[in-house]
Amino acid sequence: MSRLAEAVFAATGGRPAPAPDPVALAPVEPPAPEGTPAQVDAVQEYLNRHDDTLRAAFPKSLDYEAFQAAVAATLPRVAGCSPASLRMALVTCARFGLMPDGYEAVIEVQGRKAVFVPRYQGYIRLMYRSGMVASVHYGLVHETDEWEVRPSAPAPDDFVLKTRPELSDEERGTALFAYAFVVGRDGARSQVVYVNRHKAAEIRDEWSYRYKLAEQTGRRDSWWHRHFDHMMLKTGIKALYASVPTSPEVLALAAADDAGERGEVQIIHAPDPGRAALVADAERAHRAAEGSQELVRLPVKRNAAGRRYRGKKQRGGLKARMR
Repeated sequence: MSRLAEAVFAATGGRPAPAPDPVALAPVEPPAPEGTPAQVDAVQEYLNRHDDTLRAAFPKSLDYEAFQAAVAATLPRVAGCSPASLRMALVTCARFGLMPDGYEAVIEVQGRKAVFVPRYQGYIRLMYRSGMVASVHYGLVHETDEWEVRPSAPAPDDFVLKTRPELSDEERGTALFAYAFVVGRDGARSQVVYVNRHKAAEIRDEWSYRYKLAEQTGRRDSWWHRHFDHMMLKTGIKALYASVPTSPEVLALAAADDAGERGEVQIIHAPDPGRAALVADAERAHRAAEGSQELVRLPVKRNAAGRRYRGKKQRGGLKARMR
């Protein structure tokens, strides 16, 4: 495996178990068709009964009504999924504070199972939300672009890119590689990360369970099949985590994403609002306990002249004191 792939997975919570060999993969159901109006209404009613769970999972600082609207818009496509898997996928999405709108995240259909899939925009949203970076820069370099990479040169001369915005995507040619870097709050720029098509395919072939399933069944409908350039860019953004300050939420998102790629449970990687509240309470209790152990200085008694009062002197000399 390449050093780049090692860096990607080292930065996303450790090296996961390799995806199963295609010959050992479990049988896969065909994707559930779009739901009928009656199915959509039934799923909406089911989610309404669990609205308290979704609302509690969603960060209170964000717009929950916008999240509900995004869920309602995606229901016709996912209404054929099992209700339990759909609820788990939506709770996972809610805990990260991402919208299942096809931009920040999407709920994918695998047979009758709903799977939470963050898009690269979702990763970037969490990076900005963490407050650890000032800006995130990323993109694809195409055949007609002018570029130069000089790793030994100081920033920004180590990577120079000139594009022609007037050209269409077809005229720009094939995307050769993805790049990504961030600028920190102190103005310092991170190392530029590059992922070319070969490296992206190498990571896909070794780690993507969904890709292997799609290959085995002949459907070829995974995100790697349908949106290779998007996944190449997403891989580059995830590779940043080995060299830039990253919040626990971003690392947890990568872990949940990788679990979905491997066909594993995702929600165990999502932030738990209840656990976060317990940790905050414990930290407050710890600070209070530490504060109660500090020595308390008693007030100093002073005389009329403002000097420290040392008590009344005894009179009569040594003999008087010995009586």
